[in-house]
Formats: sequence, structure tokens, C-alpha cells
Amino acid sequence: MPEFKVVIADPKTGKAEQVEVKGDNAARLIGHKIGDIIDGSILGKPGLKLRITGGSGKAGEPMLPFVPGGVKKYILLSRPPGFHPREKGERRRKFVRGSVITDEIVQVNAVIVEGV
Repeated sequence: MPEFKVVIADPKTGKAEQVEVKGDNAARLIGHKIGDIIDGSILGKPGLKLRITGGSGKAGEPMLPFVPGGVKKYILLSRPPGFHPREKGERRRKFVRGSVITDEIVQVNAVIVEGV
């Protein structure tokens, strides 16, 4: 069974809360991608609508919105997210994940869109 830590950010207060999701509710998150709106009742927060903003995998690799699917791959990056260059024009090949939530994701980041 999948298990996720979901970090819910509230833009009004500037605070974040971490919620652990297991079992059937965690399985309902699989297949969603970055930018999707989900119901807060999955996370035990009824009345909230949440937008998925990112996440990370087992080895700490970040999910990127422009990498399709649930793949892991090396891509050449020259700007954030995933790489912050130290010099002008610097590029690096970094290990990243796709934009779709799979069972290998550990943390999912979300922001409150509308709520109680």
C-alpha cells in the first residue's frame, strides 16, 4: 500500500502542515499530476480544495511539472526548479521525477485554493 506525507501550505497565514496519508486515501492520490485540484477529504480536511504543487521521491529527487509521466530521468537544467546555478550560463544534468504521482513518491506538496 502506498504511503505519502502531504505538506499543505496555507497562503493566507503563511503556515504549512504535514499530514500522513495511508491506505485507500493514499491510493486515491496516485495518478494525479502537478497542477491538479484535489478534494481535502482525502487528507482528512473536508471542505478544502488543494492544488498539487510538487513533491519528491524516495531518493529526494524533485518532481518537475514539465517532465511528463511518472518517470525518473536525467535532464539538463539551467534554472530552477531542480537546479540553482551558481554562475551565469551554468547548466547541469540532474536526476528528477516526472509530474505524475506514483507509489515511489514520498512527499507531495499542496497549497490551499479554496476552503472553509
